[in-house]
Amino acid sequence: MKLTIKDIAKLAGVSTATVSMVVNNKDERISASTREKVLDIVDKYNYIPNRIASSMVTKSTKTIGLVIPDITNPFFPEVARGVEDKANIDGYTVIFCNSDNVLSKEDAYIDMLQEKMVDGIIFTASSRRTNISASLQRVTVPVITVDRVIPNLSNQGQIVVDNEVGAYEAVCHMLAKGYKRIFHITGPLTSKTARDRYNGYLKALESNNQQPLPNHLYEGMYTTTWGHNAIEQLIEDGHDFDGVFCGNDMIAVGVLKGLQKHGLSVPTDIGVVGYDDVNIARLVTPELTTVSQPKYEMGYKAAEMLIKMINNEHNNQSEYTLSTELIIRNSTRT
Repeated sequence: MKLTIKDIAKLAGVSTATVSMVVNNKDERISASTREKVLDIVDKYNYIPNRIASSMVTKSTKTIGLVIPDITNPFFPEVARGVEDKANIDGYTVIFCNSDNVLSKEDAYIDMLQEKMVDGIIFTASSRRTNISASLQRVTVPVITVDRVIPNLSNQGQIVVDNEVGAYEAVCHMLAKGYKRIFHITGPLTSKTARDRYNGYLKALESNNQQPLPNHLYEGMYTTTWGHNAIEQLIEDGHDFDGVFCGNDMIAVGVLKGLQKHGLSVPTDIGVVGYDDVNIARLVTPELTTVSQPKYEMGYKAAEMLIKMINNEHNNQSEYTLSTELIIRNSTRT
C-alpha cells in the first residue's frame, strides 16, 4: 500500500504541513526529534513525495526543460552536463529534449514542457530558426538561450560567447602562419552564431590587408557530411586555396577527410581550423587547431541564471558573454 502525506502525518502525530516541510527540508524551526520521527517513517515505508500534488500548492515542480538541436554534435552533451550538474545541486531535475534541428519538433517540445509545468527552459535553437514561433510566444516561464540568440523573445536570458573575436583570432593565426588563400565553410547563416563567425573571418582578412577570395564562402550544415561535401565541391570548382576556416569542428573533420582523400597534406599543403574544441578535435589526424568554447561552463551558467530567475533572485543581468580560446594543434603550421 502506498502511503500518502496524510498517512505519514497520522503515524507521526503531526500535521501534514509539518510532514511537507520535513520532506522538503524547509523550516528549521521544526524540532530535531519531530524531524527524526517523520524521516524514520518516510524511510520505513519508502515514501515518495507526490511532486505533482505539491506543485499545485507551491506553484513549482522543481523541473527545468533543456532543448538542444543535435545530440550527435559533441558540443551539446558538454553543455547538457553543465546544466544537469548545476540543476542537481539546486534540487532541480532536467527534462531533456533533442529536436534534431526540426523546427516543428522544437515547437512541440516547447509546448510539452509548458504542459509539464516546468519552472523554466534552457533552449538552444535550431540553426534554421529565424524568428519567434507561436510556441515560443506562448511561453510564460523564464527562458535562457544558449549559444544561439532569439531576437525579441520576452523573459529571456542569454549565455553566449564572443564568436566574432574567436573567429578573428583563428583566421589571424592562419594568416600569420603563411596561409593566404583561405576559404570559409560554415553552417547556416540564418544563425547569428554563424554570421558572427563569418564577420570575424572577414575582419581578420581586412586587418591583414587581404581581400576575400571570389566565392570564398560555402554555406551548409554543422555536420561532418557537409564538411566533406563542401571540400569536394571546393576542389571540383577549381579554386586555388591553402587554408580552410570551418564553422565548427564537425565540419572540420569532414574537411580533413576530404583533403586526405585527394592526397593533400595538412598542414603542409592546406591549413585547417575548426571551432568548438570538442573531444574529436584531439582524436583526428592531424589533431585539430580550433577555437575552444567553455561548453560546460555555458550550460552551468545557463542553469544558474535560470534558477535565479525562477526564484526572483536575478540581478537584471540578462546576458553573459564568455570568452573563447584559440587552441593550436597540428592542422596548422607551427
